Amino acid sequence: MNDRATNDSATDRSATDEGAANDPRPGSAPALRRLLDLLASGAATEDFADVLADARRGGAPAAVLSEIDDATWQALRVHRTLRQHRRREAELTALFDTAGDLAASRDLDAVLQAIVRRARMLLGTDTAYLTLPDEAAGDTYMRVTDGSVSVLFQTLRLSLGDGLGGLVAQTARPYATPDYRTDDRFHHTGTIDAGVLDEGLVAIIGVPLLLGGRVIGVLFAADRSPRAFSPDEVALLCTLAAHAAIALDTAKSLADTRAALAELNTANALIRAHSAAVQRAEQGHDRLTDLVLRGAEVPDVAAAVAGLLGGEIAVLDAEGEPLAGRAAPGSGLAEAAAASRAEGRSVPHGDAWVCAVLAGQEQLGTLVLRGRPDVDDADRRLFERASVVTALLLLLRRSVAETENRVRGELLADLLTAPGRDPAGLTARGRRLGVDLGRPHLVLVAEPAGTGGGTATATDRARLAGAAGRYLFGSKGISAEHGEAVVLLVPSCDGEPGDTAQRAAAQAAERLARLTGFPVTVGAGRPAAGPLALAAAHAEGQRCVRALQVLGRAGDGASAGALGFLGVLLGDGHDVGGFVRATLGPLLEYDARRGTELVRTLRAYFDCGGSLTRAKDELHVHVNTVVQRLDRVEVLLGRDWNHPERSLELQLALRLQLLSET
Repeated sequence: MNDRATNDSATDRSATDEGAANDPRPGSAPALRRLLDLLASGAATEDFADVLADARRGGAPAAVLSEIDDATWQALRVHRTLRQHRRREAELTALFDTAGDLAASRDLDAVLQAIVRRARMLLGTDTAYLTLPDEAAGDTYMRVTDGSVSVLFQTLRLSLGDGLGGLVAQTARPYATPDYRTDDRFHHTGTIDAGVLDEGLVAIIGVPLLLGGRVIGVLFAADRSPRAFSPDEVALLCTLAAHAAIALDTAKSLADTRAALAELNTANALIRAHSAAVQRAEQGHDRLTDLVLRGAEVPDVAAAVAGLLGGEIAVLDAEGEPLAGRAAPGSGLAEAAAASRAEGRSVPHGDAWVCAVLAGQEQLGTLVLRGRPDVDDADRRLFERASVVTALLLLLRRSVAETENRVRGELLADLLTAPGRDPAGLTARGRRLGVDLGRPHLVLVAEPAGTGGGTATATDRARLAGAAGRYLFGSKGISAEHGEAVVLLVPSCDGEPGDTAQRAAAQAAERLARLTGFPVTVGAGRPAAGPLALAAAHAEGQRCVRALQVLGRAGDGASAGALGFLGVLLGDGHDVGGFVRATLGPLLEYDARRGTELVRTLRAYFDCGGSLTRAKDELHVHVNTVVQRLDRVEVLLGRDWNHPERSLELQLALRLQLLSET
C-alpha cells in the first residue's frame, strides 16, 4: 500500500512539472514570490504596489500583469487581515494584562492609571483620562490622567449633561467627536472649553463605566488634532472601561470588607475589654466581699483594690489624715472630695481619681487612686464600690469603738468621781479593758468655747463627745462626759512633760473644733500614772480651761506650763524654777556669758517704778548705761517686755529668782 502511495505522489509531481513546462505565463512566478516575501516581512502597504510597477517596466505580458494585479490585491487583503489580527492580539494582550493587574493589585490608583495608560497606547492618542462622580458635590472630577500637561485640565470638573463627558454620564452611551470645538451636539461651557483649549485637545472619545446599569465614571481618549474614531476603537475603549468599572467595584468591595473587618475587630476588642472588665469586676466584688466577711481592716481593702486596679490607693479619714497608703500631695483634694460627694461618683483630680467615702450624707473619708489616669467605666465602678466597702468597714470600726469607748468611759467616769475608793480595783479593771492606768497618761479637759460656768448646752456636749470619740478613733485613748466637759485620757508621748501636754492640748483643740464645727477650749494636766495622780491631773486640766477662758483665749488649748505665772499658781507641781527659766532665761544666759547685769538692772528698774533716774542711782551708773541695758533687754525679751501683762510675769519671775538665791 505504501508503494502505491509513493507511485501516486510521483505521478502527481510529474504532472505538475509538465503543466509548469507548458504554462504560457512563466513570468508571474518571481512577482508572486516577491509578494509573499513582503507579506512575510510585514512591509508597508505602498511596497506591494511596487511589484506591479516593476513588472510593467520589465515588459511583462498583459496576462502576467493581470495575474500580478490580482495577486497584489489578494496580498493586500491578507496584509490588512494580518494587521487587524496583530492589533487585536495587542488589544487582547492589553486586556489580559489589565485583568492581571486587577487580580494582582490592591491599589486602585495603580490599576486605574494602568487602564488609562493602555487606552492611550492602544488607541494611539495624545492623552487619556478618567472621571468619577462626586456625589457630595453633584458633579464629576478628574480621577486619573495620562499624557496631560495642563493643570487647569487636570483639575476640571464637569456637571451632569455638560460637555462630552457630561453627556456620556447622563445617557450611559459612548460618544466620539473628530473636533470637539466645532461639535454642537454637546453643551459647551466656558469652564470646560477653557480646560480643553488649555490642553489643546481636538478629537475626543468617551465611554461610560457601567456597573449594574449605573454609570460610575467615564473613560476618555483624546488627540490634539482632528481624528475620526473607528467602531473597533470605540469597542476597545468600552472594554477597558468595563475593566475600570470592575476595578472600582472591587476596590469598593475591598474597602467595605476592610471597614467591616475593622468594625468587627473594634467590636471584638470592645467585647474582650467588656468581658475582661466584667471578670475583673466579678473578681473585685468577690475579693471585697471576702475581705468584709473575714473582718479585714481598711489597709487590707486598699491593698486589694490597688492590686485589682493596678494603681496606688490611699484612704484618708474625714480630716484628711491617712488611714492607709500615702497621703495624696497637692492642693484641691478637699474640693475634689466635695465634688465627688455632690455627684455621688468618683471624680478626676489631676492625674488621680477621688471618691468620697459616704454613709448617708456623712463623709467618713476619701479614697484616692493614683497611677491610673485612664480609668474606664468598669474600673471606675470598681473604685466606687471600694468606697462603699470602705464606708462599711469604717462604720463597723466606729460602732465597735463607740461601744468600747462607752465601757471604758464608765471606767474613766468612776476614776474621776472616786479615785481613792479602790485604786487597785480601778487599775485591774482598766487592764481588763486594755487601758493600763499604771502607765503615764495625759488628761485633756475639753469644753465648747465660751461656755464656762455650766452654760454649755446638752447638744454642744453631745456633739463634742461624739467628736472626741472620732478624734480618738484608732488610738488607745478613751473619752467620757464628766460634768460640763468631755474628758480625754490619752497615752503620754515621750519627751518633755510640759511640751507633751502643750502639744496634745493645742492639737486636740484644733481637731475637735474641725469635727464639731465650733471652737473648743482644751486644758491639759501634766502626765500622770495611777488613779489618784490622774484625778489630780484632771483637776489641773480643769483649772487650765478656766484660766484660758478668763484670759480671753477660749477656743485655744494649753497646759499649765504654757500659762506662765498662772501655770505656776494653777499647777499642782508649782514648778518655780521652770517658770523663772522660761521667763528670764535669755537674760540669765546673757549675763552668765557676758558678765553683764541685765537681770539686776531690770529688777532695779521695776523696783524704782520705771524711773530711769532713780534706777541709775540705785545701780550707781550713768543714766545712759541704764538705757543701753534696757535696750538689750528689749532685744532679748521682745518689744512687749514692758507691757502690763508681760511686766507682771517678769516682776514675779524676778521675785521668785531672788527668793531662790536667798
